[in-house]
Amino acid sequence: MGFMLERIESKIEFFEAYDLATLEKKIAEQIENNRALLLDVYAISHTTTFHPLHNKMLYSAVVHFKGKQP
Repeated sequence: MGFMLERIESKIEFFEAYDLATLEKKIAEQIENNRALLLDVYAISHTTTFHPLHNKMLYSAVVHFKGKQP
């Protein structure tokens, strides 16, 4: 039985929250988690929209993580 480890080169994650503080906290926690996988933030994109069912603003972000180069 063989055991093979492969390194993650790229990873994209999506986040959403109804306030910026919560969104920032979610992103910061995942940045710390991905450091253990040797991934750094490569790019961040964000948007804001009004959610009519909750009558609130909805903040969303896409974070692209890329592997650290040795």
